[in-house]
Amino acid sequence: MRKLAVIFFVIENTVLHGQSPKSFTPIQIKLLDSIAAQDVPKGAPGIATGIVSNGKIVYQKVAGFANLTDSSLITKDTRFNIASNGKQFTALAILVLIDEKKISLTDDIRKYLPTIYTKLKSKITIENLLNHTSGIRDVYDLWSLQGLTWWEHSFSNKDVLELIEKQQELNFNPGTKYLYSNTNYILLTAIVEEVTGKSFVEYTNDLFKKLNMPNTSFENNHTKIRGPIAKAYFNFDTWTTYDWIWNVCGDGNIFSTLADQLHWEQILQGKIKSKIKRQILEKSQQLTDNSTIKNYGYGLEFSTYKGLPYKFHEGATGAWKATVIRFPNKNISIVTLTNTGKSTPNTQTRQMADVVFNLKNNASYLVTKPAKVGSFVSEEDMVGTYQTDNNFTFQFERIDSILYLKRIGRNDVKLEREADNILHQTYDPDFKQEFKKNEEDEMTVTVYYTSHSPYTLTKANSNWTKYNYQALNGKFINSETNVTIDIKFSGDKYYDIKVVGSQDSIKGFLISPTKLLVNNYVFDIENNGGTPKTFLLSADRIERVKFVRLD
Repeated sequence: MRKLAVIFFVIENTVLHGQSPKSFTPIQIKLLDSIAAQDVPKGAPGIATGIVSNGKIVYQKVAGFANLTDSSLITKDTRFNIASNGKQFTALAILVLIDEKKISLTDDIRKYLPTIYTKLKSKITIENLLNHTSGIRDVYDLWSLQGLTWWEHSFSNKDVLELIEKQQELNFNPGTKYLYSNTNYILLTAIVEEVTGKSFVEYTNDLFKKLNMPNTSFENNHTKIRGPIAKAYFNFDTWTTYDWIWNVCGDGNIFSTLADQLHWEQILQGKIKSKIKRQILEKSQQLTDNSTIKNYGYGLEFSTYKGLPYKFHEGATGAWKATVIRFPNKNISIVTLTNTGKSTPNTQTRQMADVVFNLKNNASYLVTKPAKVGSFVSEEDMVGTYQTDNNFTFQFERIDSILYLKRIGRNDVKLEREADNILHQTYDPDFKQEFKKNEEDEMTVTVYYTSHSPYTLTKANSNWTKYNYQALNGKFINSETNVTIDIKFSGDKYYDIKVVGSQDSIKGFLISPTKLLVNNYVFDIENNGGTPKTFLLSADRIERVKFVRLD
């Protein structure tokens, strides 16, 4: 059976090329095929990808196995979990209800969800949820803070609402800032249910019928997901799958096929009609009406790729990953779905765009090195901790007369001098660091590489005179999550940090008298010269979570 499956695998991919028009040359098709299958070795899970141009499917490619146990292959009708790419359909449901005048963008969400943030006076609008300006904390980060590994549980949207009902504060005042939070889109599902009287899955299934996408659906019951499913696989020396037991949806947990996703792109490009009003579809591809936020709209991100304006979204749930990118000025969309932890569809899909538009490599569009050599900076002056405004941190330290870069969660990097104020990584000279003083006479480091734009960090200068390192010792509790954290000084600005009830402790590093770094967490400490009474914890998608001293 395995041999027959492999033969079919080759035939399947050949047949799909029959749909490619003359718009792609044989060389382009060969390049696209190579990109699509680059992380799909023999006998492995794989990928489904396609391109829509001016309303026509101009390229499709599938590769790899949907299920390694029964040797079933991925086809255009195999269902993948497309994760956060489903946010665009949650937003579409909201737009339909707005068009029907059942809700408004400017409605306070507590009009429909009166049990959350009951003491908060600031208005939180439906628009704030849609474009991630609500300030509401991400439930996945809250669960992580509680020591819960979310995918080991069968949480539901009801569980999310119960957790949010315990929250009293926000990351920030609504409308003042953008911060991606999955909670926003889970709460949108609750609004849909409150307004329509239907379950979110039932309501959106009707929506997908109107779009003629029969194999697409949000899933709120992991025991009833329809097949054929591309099972998700990681590779830790061997391919390993896992049981999917998740029931939360709206932010993701949506299963779809390549065929349905390309059909959706054809609808958006105007080639295929649907039972959803054209004006609603066009609205779904724009920014929201009243926001000053220009990078996120109705379940879509907005940016430029190598000078081309585009809309896009990424989705990742374990080994399931998905990417959609749309170039409106070119009327071209590219979609990639995978079931392998080895594949990186966000990169691969953009590599395909490079082929389609004949774009150059990343370095051609980026500043990858300092413009000129500056004044000499000694290694003694380079040593220290540097930060961005969002607490991304570099630490430079001399060990045995060699300068090293230390970053949380990554290996130490050995550096060597390239010029008076420029260093580079010993084994990767493209990774450069430029040291110089800013207008406030603070030492900064600007980081250059071939795959990203330069970014700058500023050195933290603190007065440690008479600082009492022991004063921070003690237990602190957050009432919104019922998490208690024990802090104990271990010497040389390091602390042992332990969540009460867990077995393990982790190291924290005090970078200033008011800031403690603990892996990806930042503790902003109340410090008035006495014993700190509170600290505010921040991480990726949670900010200013208040912990109060117990003893």
